[in-house]
Amino acid sequence: MLTPLDSVPIDSLTPLLKRYWGYEALLPNQAEAIACAMTGQDSLVILPTGGGKSLGYQLPAIAKDGMAIVVSPLLSLMQDQVQALVGNGIPAATLNSNLTSDERRQVVEQIRTGHLKLLYVSPERLAAPDIRSLLASTPLSFIAIDEAHCISQWGHEFRPDYRNLGQLREWFPDLSLHAFTATATDEVRADIIRALGLREPRVIVGDFDRPNLTYRVQQRRDLLAQIRSVLDRHPGEAGILYCIRRADVDSLCAALVKLGYRALPYHAGLGADERRTNQAAFSREETDLIVATVAFGMGIDRSNVRFVIHAGMPKSIENYQQEAGRAGRDRLAAECILFHSAQDAMTWRSMYKEATGEFERSAIAKIEEMSRFCRTLTCRHRFLVQYFGQAFPEAPCGACDVCLAEHASLPDATTVARKILSGVARVQERYGARHVAEVLKGAKSQKLLQAGHDRLSTYGLLAEHQLNDILDWIDQLIGHGHLVRAGDYPVLQLTPSGRTVMRGELDVVLTVPKAASAPRANRRTFEGAELSAGEEALFQHLRAWRRELAQERGVPPYLILGDVSLRELALTRPATVEALRGVRGIGEVKARDLGDRLLSALQAGAAEQGLALGAAPEAPSRTTPERPNATRETAFAAFAEGRSIAEVAAATGRSPGTIEGYLLDFIGHTGRTDPAPWLDADRYRAILETAESLQAERLKPIFEALHGEVPYGNIRLAMALRANQAKESVLDPLAPPR
Repeated sequence: MLTPLDSVPIDSLTPLLKRYWGYEALLPNQAEAIACAMTGQDSLVILPTGGGKSLGYQLPAIAKDGMAIVVSPLLSLMQDQVQALVGNGIPAATLNSNLTSDERRQVVEQIRTGHLKLLYVSPERLAAPDIRSLLASTPLSFIAIDEAHCISQWGHEFRPDYRNLGQLREWFPDLSLHAFTATATDEVRADIIRALGLREPRVIVGDFDRPNLTYRVQQRRDLLAQIRSVLDRHPGEAGILYCIRRADVDSLCAALVKLGYRALPYHAGLGADERRTNQAAFSREETDLIVATVAFGMGIDRSNVRFVIHAGMPKSIENYQQEAGRAGRDRLAAECILFHSAQDAMTWRSMYKEATGEFERSAIAKIEEMSRFCRTLTCRHRFLVQYFGQAFPEAPCGACDVCLAEHASLPDATTVARKILSGVARVQERYGARHVAEVLKGAKSQKLLQAGHDRLSTYGLLAEHQLNDILDWIDQLIGHGHLVRAGDYPVLQLTPSGRTVMRGELDVVLTVPKAASAPRANRRTFEGAELSAGEEALFQHLRAWRRELAQERGVPPYLILGDVSLRELALTRPATVEALRGVRGIGEVKARDLGDRLLSALQAGAAEQGLALGAAPEAPSRTTPERPNATRETAFAAFAEGRSIAEVAAATGRSPGTIEGYLLDFIGHTGRTDPAPWLDADRYRAILETAESLQAERLKPIFEALHGEVPYGNIRLAMALRANQAKESVLDPLAPPR
């Protein structure tokens, strides 16, 4: 039976949140995840990258008695999280194979003395009998499994050693289990629950949309030039460039370095030491760009990646969501660009051509869906969100190439398509795409002339178009299934649908890129705060200061302070250590640790720009995203129609706790004062009378005075309605409830 989470006093954890992390409030869904850990209710938490998954187990770990175990797949990821926790004043450690014997003894002693609140371990270490024996004699609070999609054979990063975690229930029968991941389809979710043996788990699914990301998908033409155009939009900013093959990583990285870009390679073919060195250089901001295969990414905790480039199509939507999602984890604006060719899908399919099992058939289906994402001109945000089973409004998102109208339809596309298909037929389906394009263009290459193809009826049919455009349209026709590449030396061949088009029985849509260059990614923060030129310069000054301090301490810069904190510092420019505590991401420990040095850096940077300390306005509210949240809009419309929380939760696929948060926003936005249909009139009156008698504004005293029989959610709702009534009475004391 699911535990009623409204009975958990989440508000009582706010002082811990502020003290250790410097946050005033939790993000959507975090409260539910934390409540599950606090009550011992098994859970599966699916929050997109940047949604704050780690806080879902870190905050309850310090609030509960005992030590929490966190299972994580990568040593670098564990080390970064432990460093961040220790930097915030939280006792945490990791047991892994990289520790010296002395370091291991120290960690074991910390476990035995009850000093630690969080212990990070890999699946392999947790399976070791000596570790299990040690933990069996230690007071434990719960177990969290990070990157839980690794346990599913249907997941995009399946790891056999994760499958052994199915024995956790046998090893620790009295502990609750909490699985966390950023990406999981219904199939993967069911597999995680089954593999871990979760007991009636509460499944918490966040909003898969990432409104701070701008998605762009383009046909791959001159790849190096296309990549350079992106890099030049992001000078001095961090980015990841993904390639399908190792050879592409090496050649592309070498070309970029030759052109003067700071880039390093990363793939499984490199030695372990080189991979660690390059990853560390990226984490420590010693290089701007990593060129990598999909082997890179899961162990990266750097939050200020401003762009992700795919030089080829990923093999699934899950992979793309995970890889592109490494941009903008700090909730600031970021750009995701995918350059693709029809050849990419063929490359991925070739890896499964001999396979006939269910897993391989699933992989082929995912390749086809990813290919459809590339060639279909529908809103990218809507496509991704709907793939994961969530709703998205029909209105333009304003943050993808389609909704920004960066593509144009080719006039008379069907006629052009028929000419191309006829060109393939006239060369007897024995030549590749470039040769066919040259015939249609009317080129005079030696190979073409020797074959006598200058005498074909299709010669020069598309002479008025650029060769690269013809090649793009050939690629699009392959993507639409009207042409295929076949043979060891890939030649173009017509499909049945292609012959239908050629006969004029089926229309085709082809696109061309607009002449104007793509706009620069939005520079505003996700919360909407825009920096002036002087403030932007101060922000860069603070970044340089952070980098120097990080080098001095031997840690990645983002573990000192995140970009969100630095931008807020540049905007608000606090003048005292006490004022620093009001900045997002600066808790008591960081304010005490960085205080004087940070204020000196602020003062020096502000003086250079002629900015005064403590004179800037407060940072804008963090509750309103730059682009409206799709689910929030849907919920608002439903509330306006008088729908209940349960009805809206069912319609949107969100948890009641998330919808409750949207209802509070709706009430604050509209000024509603009538509790119906969300709160029974008698209960509403009882809450207000209790609050009045106690003269209380905080929720906990009211909850306790009502003997714990009224959920916290009801109390929050009543207090929000009362606040609107107070405002309304000032304006019009006789106004009826709304």
